Amino acid sequence: MPGCSLDIVLFIWQRTISGAQTGEAMALKSMTGYGRAEIEHHGRIWTVEIKSVNNRFLDAKIKLPRNYAALEDQIRKKIAGFHTRGRVDLVVSVSGDFSDLVKVGVDKNLARIYRDRLAELADELGIDTSPDLAMLINLPDVLTREQQLEDLEEIWPLLDRALDDGFGQCLEMRTREGAALAEDLGERLHVFIGLLDSIEENISRIIADRENSLKERLEKLLGAIDLDPIRLAQEVAVIVDKSDVTEEMVRLRSHIGQMQDLLESTEQVGRKLDFLIQEFLREVNTIASKINDAENAHKTVALKSELEKMREQVQNIE
Repeated sequence: MPGCSLDIVLFIWQRTISGAQTGEAMALKSMTGYGRAEIEHHGRIWTVEIKSVNNRFLDAKIKLPRNYAALEDQIRKKIAGFHTRGRVDLVVSVSGDFSDLVKVGVDKNLARIYRDRLAELADELGIDTSPDLAMLINLPDVLTREQQLEDLEEIWPLLDRALDDGFGQCLEMRTREGAALAEDLGERLHVFIGLLDSIEENISRIIADRENSLKERLEKLLGAIDLDPIRLAQEVAVIVDKSDVTEEMVRLRSHIGQMQDLLESTEQVGRKLDFLIQEFLREVNTIASKINDAENAHKTVALKSELEKMREQVQNIE
């Protein structure tokens, strides 16, 4: 963060972490993020790497060192505390000095047997020598080496800290991208509203043009025959009814208000936004079928284009 002091950066990071863990209200979040953290103890380094992308539901894939499998349930709970949906790939690896986990044993009885047998052999062959320690420890099974398992109760607090660091980085990235998505959606919604206003302004003109067109066609067909005003009024009423998009406009205005509220929400609104975009499309398709003159056909196509772009963006929101 250019221009920010270290204290400010730490404060923001701590607020991000604590907000996720305590359920504190946070901004709109993307499902795409990355985090990586390391922690060192007893000469070993534990590394946590987290990658998340969009998905309809929470799908966590965890890869652990073989001896850490017992920690998987705790890690899954950790993931669920930071992610409500999305594909999350988490990898834990450990490297460094494992010498403190190696147990070396000595089979003293076997060593004595080797010594006695070698001494007997030397005596029988007339060799003036006796087996030394270096020779004995290299004989089979005198020294045994056993790899001990780590105490997972001791390891978990360390790994837990590394997980918090990794998830904190991932959450910071998701929050930044969520803010960018909210801004882009807000701009596209503004364009959508402008197009909708323009269509709404033309509705009365469209109805008038259709009424005049009907009169002209009837006059050509009937010639000098006087038009029945009542019959003409009925035909005009049918045209007006077929071109009436008042209900669709009212619903679209309601959807717009809901979307604006959702973009400012501190909850997980990705599914709601996805559903809302589908409702937008339903109303726009109905409007397009009712007022399909050339000028407004271009505008309804533009409306659908903006909605499709919004739908793609919404797919990434948690």
